[in-house]
Amino acid sequence: MSGTRIKTRKRNIAAPLDPAAFSDAVIQIYLDNAGDLELVAKNIESAELNFSRYGDTFFEVVFTGGRTQPGTIKPDEGERHPYSIIECEAKREAILPSVIYIQKILRRKPFLIKNLENVMRRFLQSLELFEENERKKLAIFTALAFSQKLSGLPPESVFQPLLKDNLVGKGLVLPFITDFFKEYLVDNSLEDLISILKRGKMEDNLMDFFPSAKRSAEGFSEHFTKAGLVPLVEYNEKKMFEVKLKDMKSALTTQITEGSDISEVIESVKQRVKDAKLPDIEVVRILWDVIMDAVQWSGKNQQQNANSALRQVKTWAKLLNSFCTSGKLELELIYKVQMQCYEDAKLMKLFPEIVRSLYDQDVLAEDTILYWFRKGTNPKGRQTFVKALEPFVNWLEEAEEEE
Repeated sequence: MSGTRIKTRKRNIAAPLDPAAFSDAVIQIYLDNAGDLELVAKNIESAELNFSRYGDTFFEVVFTGGRTQPGTIKPDEGERHPYSIIECEAKREAILPSVIYIQKILRRKPFLIKNLENVMRRFLQSLELFEENERKKLAIFTALAFSQKLSGLPPESVFQPLLKDNLVGKGLVLPFITDFFKEYLVDNSLEDLISILKRGKMEDNLMDFFPSAKRSAEGFSEHFTKAGLVPLVEYNEKKMFEVKLKDMKSALTTQITEGSDISEVIESVKQRVKDAKLPDIEVVRILWDVIMDAVQWSGKNQQQNANSALRQVKTWAKLLNSFCTSGKLELELIYKVQMQCYEDAKLMKLFPEIVRSLYDQDVLAEDTILYWFRKGTNPKGRQTFVKALEPFVNWLEEAEEEE
């Protein structure tokens, strides 16, 4: 037996995790180069450190100067350095070098973007553990990260963690997002900001950043106007207006398609107009669109299409009449008819018949029709429609002379 060799199976023994040693090595690089981020970046790139294993630890060191305790932002044991983002002044010129530094690191080690995401998500979910000034620094960093198009950082990683009810309720998110907006818009357009919000699935949910007690259109306008972000206020008002129009159009489409009682439809529209404070001119446009969208068109049979359109006008004339309450609104309705007949080939020849039908149903007054005929300003198909309407206008003028 003494000459027999016993073969043992080789085992892959994983090296134990040692984030402390990794952290200390990175901190030493910062200290050795006195926080000069260009030199730090060069030394980081050449250092034989296991970034794929300790990526989160690396960004903890970048942001806070050292390791943080698991699941928190509290400092863990070990060395720290004073050149972190949290130790910077809360100014873009102080924080921008850190963004550029991270960009350099990510170009060489693109796999680290996931670790940056992890750490940012954790910090943003823990905003209440940061001081007010530190939250401002994080907001400035985040804005500059998107402004500099930091390699592959997805907006949802930033915005979604901010929507935790306790953070929003404590009023911590609104100042953060306000600082973010202000800083981002220094170098970028409102369209760029909206694009980021869209990718972060936040474009339609800006109110969610407000505590429930302040969550109103008035609260939104007041807050962001005071913050000097008037273009954002105007954008949000336009967005909310579009949502109200869409809601009204959807409800009206259902009622008209189902053939609801016209008196009920009128009352329903009036209530929506009152609640949403919709301008009369938009209401008239929506009414016409919905009424005509509900027509059952018949392929290429021109006569059937004409009959269907005129029947629809007659059926819902009372609805139109209830909201075309001035010459200006009647004129808007004619322009709406003009545009639809111009854009839809099957309605091109129907313009004079629709106008005549609206006149017969007392929706359009003679003066409005004559005004459009003589002075109408919309050029789309105007020459054709004026010529087509001429016999009816001659009849109106002759009737007027006889009276």
